Amino acid sequence: MARIFIGVGSNIERERYLRAGLMALQEVFSECQCSSVYESDAFGFDGDPFFNLVISATTSLSVREVSATLRKIEFAHGRPENARKFSGRTLDLDLLAYDALVISDPLVLPREEILKNAFVLCPFAELAPEWRHPLAEKTLTVLWQAFDASRQPLSRIDFDWHAR
Repeated sequence: MARIFIGVGSNIERERYLRAGLMALQEVFSECQCSSVYESDAFGFDGDPFFNLVISATTSLSVREVSATLRKIEFAHGRPENARKFSGRTLDLDLLAYDALVISDPLVLPREEILKNAFVLCPFAELAPEWRHPLAEKTLTVLWQAFDASRQPLSRIDFDWHAR
């Protein structure tokens, strides 16, 4: 079984789609755990603020199968198949890491966004503080402490997963 980390984001009906995304992920993966939810400005385009979090889970699926599963979940929850990279999202699911695997095909792992974006690194470090980034060779705690988040402000959100 592999331990995977998934970045989750939404800026369209955020509460609805985060809840739906978590439920869908729990149907496919085992031992799902969630970081806190954080609000951040849209990155790379003008749009409504995002809610972001990181989920860890275990799976026996391959990287390719996990990636395909995440895409199916996104499409099932309103993401257009031809969505532009920097645009609003009902549900955005990104495989951030698969154990400590370093690959560039079928996708790049670990995701470069881990080291570049506060809305990824902060919740990832909260969820798995001792996880060691295989390329940076540092724990997420150390990476987050060294990160300059002054240009990427985050607000922790008190998020009730069970509210409707």
